[in-house]
Amino acid sequence: MFKNMSPVFQKKFLILLFSLGWFCADAQQTQIKYLSGTGSDDTVDWEFFCTEGNKSGEWTTIPVPSNWELFGFGKYNYGHAKDEERGKEEGLYKYNFDVPNDWKNMQVKIVFEGSMTDTEVKINGKLAGKIHQGAYYRFDYDISRLLNYGKSNLLEVRVAKHSANTSINKAERHADYWIFGGIFRPVYLEAKPTQNIRRVAVDAQANGTLNAEVFLHNIGRADQVTAQVMTLDNKPVGESFSGKVSKGSDKVSLQSVIDDIKTWNPEDPNLYKVKFTLYARGNPVHEMDTRFGFRTVEKRDRDGIYVNEVKIKFKGVNRHTFWPTTGRASNKTRSIEDVKLMQEMNMNAVRMSHYPPDTHFLDVCDSLGMMVLDELAGWHDAYDTEVGSRLVKQMVTRDVNHPSIVLWTNGNESGHNYDLVPLYAEYDIQNREVVHPWQPFNGMATQHYRGYDYGSGTYWHGHKIVFPTEFLHGLYDGGSGAGLHDFWELMWNKPRAAGGFLWVFADEGVVRTDQDGKIDTYGSAAPDGIVGPFHEKEGSFFAIKDIWSPVRFENIDITKWFDGSLNVENRYFFTNLEECSFSWRLAKMPLPNGLQNEEEVSGTAAAPSVEPGHKGKIKLDMPADWFNYDVLYVTATDKFGKDLYEKSWPITLPEDVIAVMMNRKEDGRAVTMTETGNSLIVQAGSIEYTIGKNNGILEKVVNSNGEIPFVGGPSLSAGEVIFESLKTRMEGDTLHITSSFGKESRMKEFTWTFFPSGMAKLNIYYVPKEYDVDFHYMGVDFNYPEELVKGIQWLGRGPYRVWKNRMQGVEMAVHQKDYNNTITGVPPLIYPEFKGYHANLYWAKIESKEQAFTVATSSEDVFLRLFTPAQPEEIFERTAPPFPNGDISFMQAIPAIGTKSNEAENLGPSGRKNIFFDYGPYDDWRLRSKVMDLYFDFSAGQ
Repeated sequence: MFKNMSPVFQKKFLILLFSLGWFCADAQQTQIKYLSGTGSDDTVDWEFFCTEGNKSGEWTTIPVPSNWELFGFGKYNYGHAKDEERGKEEGLYKYNFDVPNDWKNMQVKIVFEGSMTDTEVKINGKLAGKIHQGAYYRFDYDISRLLNYGKSNLLEVRVAKHSANTSINKAERHADYWIFGGIFRPVYLEAKPTQNIRRVAVDAQANGTLNAEVFLHNIGRADQVTAQVMTLDNKPVGESFSGKVSKGSDKVSLQSVIDDIKTWNPEDPNLYKVKFTLYARGNPVHEMDTRFGFRTVEKRDRDGIYVNEVKIKFKGVNRHTFWPTTGRASNKTRSIEDVKLMQEMNMNAVRMSHYPPDTHFLDVCDSLGMMVLDELAGWHDAYDTEVGSRLVKQMVTRDVNHPSIVLWTNGNESGHNYDLVPLYAEYDIQNREVVHPWQPFNGMATQHYRGYDYGSGTYWHGHKIVFPTEFLHGLYDGGSGAGLHDFWELMWNKPRAAGGFLWVFADEGVVRTDQDGKIDTYGSAAPDGIVGPFHEKEGSFFAIKDIWSPVRFENIDITKWFDGSLNVENRYFFTNLEECSFSWRLAKMPLPNGLQNEEEVSGTAAAPSVEPGHKGKIKLDMPADWFNYDVLYVTATDKFGKDLYEKSWPITLPEDVIAVMMNRKEDGRAVTMTETGNSLIVQAGSIEYTIGKNNGILEKVVNSNGEIPFVGGPSLSAGEVIFESLKTRMEGDTLHITSSFGKESRMKEFTWTFFPSGMAKLNIYYVPKEYDVDFHYMGVDFNYPEELVKGIQWLGRGPYRVWKNRMQGVEMAVHQKDYNNTITGVPPLIYPEFKGYHANLYWAKIESKEQAFTVATSSEDVFLRLFTPAQPEEIFERTAPPFPNGDISFMQAIPAIGTKSNEAENLGPSGRKNIFFDYGPYDDWRLRSKVMDLYFDFSAGQ
C-alpha cells in the first residue's frame, strides 16, 4: 500500500489514518497536564505583577491557584464596601510550559476552573480567545494552533478584579461576603484526539433507566458511541449499549435499563461510572467516563420534594468556599473536612452560597451523601441575559452528572434573571427544578428569615412547599442552633415543609496580610458561622447535632421504676434503625474533694427494626444495681460507624448529691454568733461568715487561709426588694438566720443555715419581677472578682453554655474549663466560652488564683451563671441577651437569644420570655413562690 508513496507522504498518510480513528487498537483517553497546582494545598509559582495596591508595580511570583490579597497583593474588600473603596487592581501572570511533541495531532485546550474575574489569555503572544467574564465558572480555549510542540511555550494571563461588565460586578461583587482577585482554581491542558467526545450528560433514574447525551467534536468518520456501566472498581454492570452518530449531528443519545442497581440517596450514596467510547469504522477513537448515581428527584406541587419516591426534609446549611489564609482557593482535603463536619451535625444537604463550588466539593458530596443546591451567582442583582446565558451553560454542563445536585438556584435574593430559567432545562438532561431563593417561585416558598408560624394564607399557612433557603441567620452566638428545635419540630410536622438551610456554615474571617495577621470578619458582617474561621466548634454545632439526629429518644425522667425500655423515633428517610447500633453506659460522677470516685459500666443494646418515620422501643440490659449510678448515657451510631447522638439522663437527683456532700464529720463545736455594729459574725467550724443585720446579705467569708471574696448575695436578679426584719435561732449546734421582706417585695424570705462542719445552706423564697407577665430571668446573684478566676469544674450539663431557646447539645457530666473572655465569633476564639448560663447545676467548684470554693444545690433545673460575656464592638441587641447584676448567679429562668434578623420571641415558643404563676391563697406567698436551696463549702482551699 505504501511502496509507491514517498516517506514524507507515508508519514502524513499515517497521521491522517490515526486521526480518523483507523489502526487504533485502544481508544485514547483524555490527557491532562496541570500548569498550576491542583488546589490551595498544591500550588505552582507563576510570575506575577499587581497593578495597584499592596506589593504592586514590580514583577515577582505568586502561587497558583490563589487569591492575590491573601499573599499580600492589591487591596482587601468586603462586598459591602463603597465603590470608591473597592480595589480595582489587575493581576498579570506569566508561566512557561512544555507540550509533548506527540500532542501535535491532537486537540489541545487550556482550561481554567475559576478566575476572578475578567480574564484575558495569551499563548505565545497571541490571544487564545475572547476575554472570559464571570469568576466561578469553568472556561476553556482551543489552543492547538498556538502551541510550539516539543518546545517551551509562554502563557500570559491578565485578570481584572473589577469586571468591565456592570451586571457581573453587581451579581458577584456587591455582596455580603469577601471579594477577591486572582486565578483561584486550577489551570490545566487537556489533550484529546481530533475526533473526540466533548462532554457527556447522564440521567440515571431510580428504576434503573439510563439516558445519556454524548456531545462530539470534529466527528469526521466517527459512526458510533458505546456505553458500559461499571462499578467504581471497574466491574461491568449490565450489558453495553450504543447509539449511532447521525450525519451532520454533534450529539448522540443513548438509552438503556440497568437491572439490580443500588440507588443513590444521602443515606446510601451508591455510585457507578459509565464509560463512553467513540468509534470510527469499528475502531475505538476516544473514551471518556463519568461518575453518576441512580436517583430520581421530583417536586410535587402543594406537597413536597421527593428523592426516589420518598418525601425529604432538608437538614441543610449554606456554605461559602472559604478559608482564612487562602480565600476562595480550596482543595479536596478541605472539601472532605467540610462535608464530614456537616454530617457530624447530622445534616443531609448543603446550599452553594452564592456561586458554584469547586468540582471536588461536589465529588465529595456525591461520595459521602449530601444533597446539593447548586447556585448561579447573583447576590441581590442578576447577570444580564447575554452574560448569564453563557454562565448558566458553563455551570450546568460542568455539574450535570453529579447525583448530589438535586436543585438549581438561579441567583440569590432578587438576583434572579427570569430569562435564564429555561436554559437550565436546555442543558440539564435531568430537568431538575429551579429555585429562586427568598422568593415564592415555581411552587416553592423560599423566603428567608421568616418568623415561627409566619404567614396569613401564605408560607406556613399557605399551599406552596415551604423551603427557606436561608433561615436562622447566625451572628455571634445567636441563631443557627438557637431557635432550631422549635423550627425543626414545626417543619417536621408540617406536611408541605421541606426543611431548609441555616445561615451559615463558617465565619468568614480573613487573615489580613496587611494587618499583621489579624483575623477580620468585617465587623458584624461575617461572624455568622456555626463554626469559626478555622472551623472551631461553637455551642450551636452540638445543638444542631442533637436536634437533627435521625434517632430521637423520648425525653423522660429515669426513676426507680425504669425497666430499661426507651421509646425511640426513626427520623431517617431511607434507613431502618436495625442498620444502626446502640450502646449504653452507666456512670458514677466524681464529687468535689474526693467524696466519690468515678466509675462506669457499659454494654450494647439490640437495634430495633423501626422503619423511617415510625417509632419503636430499645431495650437496655443493665445490671440489677443500675439505680446506684448517677447518669445513663445511650449512644446511637450509624451503619458507617459515625456517632449520631448521645443522650444523657440523670439518675441521681441534686438532693441525693447534697446528701453525700453534707455527710461530713462535724468538728464537735456548735456554731457561734456574735454581733458587731451592723453585722453578725458567725463561726462555723473553721469558717467565719459575716452577715449584714439590715439585709441578711453575705458580707465576708474567711477561713484559716484567708478571705474568700464571694459576697453580696443573695441579691435578687430582678425585682424590687423591701427588707423588713432578720431573726436568728439555734437548733442544737446549728444556727439559722432568716431575713423577711415586705408584702410588695419580690424577695420573700431567705434563710442562712450554718453547720458545725463549716458548710452553709441558703434557702430562698422569691417571685419573679412580674407574675403572669413576660420576664427575661429570675434568680439570685453574688459577687466575686473576675480577675481571680482560673476556671471551673462542675457537675451539670455542659460544657457549652445554653440559652432558653438553645438547651440542646449539652451533656450531663463533670466538666472542666479554664477561664476565657471569648466573644463568640470574634477572634481570638477559645471554645467553649467560659461566661454565660450553664444548665442543670448540681455542684460547681470555682477555681481561683487565691482559694477555690464549692457551691451546690439540692434544687433541680438550676442554671449557673458565670459573669457577663463581653460584647463585640458592633452590638446587635437581638444577639446580646440581658444578664443580671453581680458576677455569679443561680437562676431558675434565663433569657433566649435572637438572630441577626429576628428577635428571639419570633423564633418560636422557647424564644419567648419566661412566664411564672402558681395559684394558691393570695396571701400565702409560700404557695406561690419559687424556692431554691444552695449549699456552700468554703473549705476547699484548706
